[in-house]
Amino acid sequence: MRKHIATIIALFIGMSVLNAQNAKNSTPDSILGNYESEYSGQVYRVRVTKNPDGTYKAQNYYLKYPNGKDGKPLLDKKNPDKSLRNVPYSQVVLIEALQYDPDKKSWGNAKIYDPSRGIKANVTAVFLPDGRLKLRGSVLGIGESIYWAPVTEK
Repeated sequence: MRKHIATIIALFIGMSVLNAQNAKNSTPDSILGNYESEYSGQVYRVRVTKNPDGTYKAQNYYLKYPNGKDGKPLLDKKNPDKSLRNVPYSQVVLIEALQYDPDKKSWGNAKIYDPSRGIKANVTAVFLPDGRLKLRGSVLGIGESIYWAPVTEK
């Protein structure tokens, strides 16, 4: 009997986690907010906002290490758009017109920009059961995933 109760409790907890994940992935604006991640030894924070046309934008707003070895702010020197090469890393727009797909219950149909390499890749985003946002970037079928954890600002 105890095994059955433990199994029922485990199933209930599992269903609750899946329902929470499905709820976030089922609501377009649930992507709005602040996230933190680490990439290539740099801790950064991103703010996702909604554009007037209903798409979403993700922009850096914080770097743990904003300056280079010379003490000057890190700049987006590898940006293919030469007019953006003087933008500090802490202000780089990573995703511009991210769209929600209600059939797939995910976000995509946009490009994610990697300032460390100066490249743009197709991106899809989906919430995981633990609340993190998984972003998958790919170019010509070769991809990489990064994970953004929600941040509550103090």
